[in-house]
Amino acid sequence: MIKNATESVVIEFLKEASVQMLHVLDAIGELEPVNGITISRHFGIPRGSVSKITQRLVKLGVIHAESLSSNKKEVLFRLTPSGEQAFKLHQQLHEHMDDNFRIFLSRYNLDQIRFLSELMREVLETSWVGSEMVPVEAEDEHEDYKLSTNKISSPIDLQQKNEILSMLQNFDSKKLSRVKELIRIAFLED
Repeated sequence: MIKNATESVVIEFLKEASVQMLHVLDAIGELEPVNGITISRHFGIPRGSVSKITQRLVKLGVIHAESLSSNKKEVLFRLTPSGEQAFKLHQQLHEHMDDNFRIFLSRYNLDQIRFLSELMREVLETSWVGSEMVPVEAEDEHEDYKLSTNKISSPIDLQQKNEILSMLQNFDSKKLSRVKELIRIAFLED
């Protein structure tokens, strides 16, 4: 993104930008004018963090804050011209990544993707600690093995679920739609 930036303010911002800062910038770019509460709900970021991040974005010159004349406590955020450039660069990065992901997947036919999806689903459902290897009928002369799955709800499973939920809370509705579609393709289609 820095390579494609033309303004020094944008370059300096990108050098310091964290993922959460970029998410907040994206929320403002998509929803402007927007208040901190809406940003917090949109990405599941605590209000205090949104407040700190927006203050930092104002200092970096990529957004500006304006109080409503009817309610001085209500602050709305908008992108500055530099913020608009950073927002567009970040959107372009995601489009580039999406394109590369599609190109990568195009190497495989639908049956291969379905096999991989099934394999991933079984790996996720298998308890590697409590499982035993059980031989199953082989379709060819090689003997295949299948893991018997003991679905144990362990603290590790709960931690992984919480980590996934935490990641999902940071996505906007557009990204959640993509994740939902990928999950449907990868884990729910048979």
